Amino acid sequence: MSELYESLRKYADSDCLPMHMPGHKRRMGEMGNPYSVDITEIDGFDDLHHAEGLLLQAQKRAAGLYRSEETHYLINGSTAGILSAVSGCTTFGGTILMARNSHKSAYHAALLRGLHVSYVYPRSVGLLGINGMIFPEDVDKAFEKEPEIQAVLITSPTYDGVVSRVEEIAEIVHRHGVPLIVDEAHGAHLPFLEEFPRDSVSAGADVVIHSLHKTLPALTQTALIHLNGPLICREKIRKYLGIYQTSSPSYVLMAGLDQCVEWVREHRDCFISFYKELIRLRKKLSGMERLRLLKIPGMDPGKILVSVQGTGYSGKELSDLLRSEYRIELEMACSSYVCGITTVADTKKSLERLGDAFLETDQKIRNTYANKNQEDLILSDEVLPAERVCTFLEAEESEKELVTLTDCAGRIGGDFVSLYPPGIPVIAPGERITQEILERILLYCRQGLNLYGIDGRKIWVLKGTRRRDGENILPDGKKFVGEGYNL
Repeated sequence: MSELYESLRKYADSDCLPMHMPGHKRRMGEMGNPYSVDITEIDGFDDLHHAEGLLLQAQKRAAGLYRSEETHYLINGSTAGILSAVSGCTTFGGTILMARNSHKSAYHAALLRGLHVSYVYPRSVGLLGINGMIFPEDVDKAFEKEPEIQAVLITSPTYDGVVSRVEEIAEIVHRHGVPLIVDEAHGAHLPFLEEFPRDSVSAGADVVIHSLHKTLPALTQTALIHLNGPLICREKIRKYLGIYQTSSPSYVLMAGLDQCVEWVREHRDCFISFYKELIRLRKKLSGMERLRLLKIPGMDPGKILVSVQGTGYSGKELSDLLRSEYRIELEMACSSYVCGITTVADTKKSLERLGDAFLETDQKIRNTYANKNQEDLILSDEVLPAERVCTFLEAEESEKELVTLTDCAGRIGGDFVSLYPPGIPVIAPGERITQEILERILLYCRQGLNLYGIDGRKIWVLKGTRRRDGENILPDGKKFVGEGYNL
């Protein structure tokens, strides 16, 4: 047996509690030996990219479940859906309005299409330090500044479960005659219980992407894309689905998608019992004294966000403690909080175990609080304002150099720097590395978080760029074109 497979088997046989994706939690789904059903496009089994039979009917079943006009399988994850949606709803070099807390795949789509990106920022949620919702009025104001916007992309629910007012945003976007794309990767479960927030398909979004594997019993990297309304060119999106997805789609993954759809259709009552246990868990966690369960109106209750603000601990320290002492693996740890993902696959026993671990940890923190270094490491995990100097593609095609973090303030970023998870860029190529952004990067480095795009305390910047009376000069003397800059 290979070392990787042996490691997977050993982990699967352990008592580690998965409070992370995939949504089947290693408990649900019976497919037997995957090799026995692993085939290619042989006679009678259809072709995903030219579906006319078996796969077409399977996708229609998924569309019926989600009340969508047209649904396609994604076996390269929601990433393929976001790449295809953005590419299919814009022209090369066009303009997209994008939530600044979008997943890195949205940024990659903008880079590949050479798009000019205008940002709409999530509002703050009090002093919680997390990204809130996108407000409809902010979207409307963006059109006043840039009427050439060709598409709008937001994330709802966010990685933290924050849901925006999609119906109102859709009405505004449609009034301007452009489509709304919603990255609803974390909301594939929303349509199946009235107590959950409203899903984006029923709220009127034109393109919606769902990661079934995140919150439902489906295999990793399986997702759906839903196409609705007259404002999108469906043929163009379909074309890009064929570009961004493999030409050899896995029948194992596609069978898993179909099985998930059928399971949901036949077990809607499971969502009711899951929700009842979830409410019990949240009530239990509300009794913590030092740690704090974050509650945001309208959020997805399945996301368990626990703040460490004011405890002297970082999110990573809390996550490490739960892993080492309770064998609980959370989905994410960032500076000021941790995130656990619960799904319909979680049992009453597993949710009780999670709640008890948090309560015991809270008690330990309370008892050791006086001896803990009280330096407040917490700034905020909200996205920071971006000063865009050039497009992602212009930055990608420019010459770059590695500089130390201490020397990068004021320079122009040459690559994406992202905290992963969730994969939201702290800085994107073509954006100014402000002192505030640098301090955030240094904070994440000190806390030992997974920060991608940093190479041994060095960062990629555009070579030869410097600040001179507000201008940004390349080695050949050309100026960048960006917000606040003129040729």
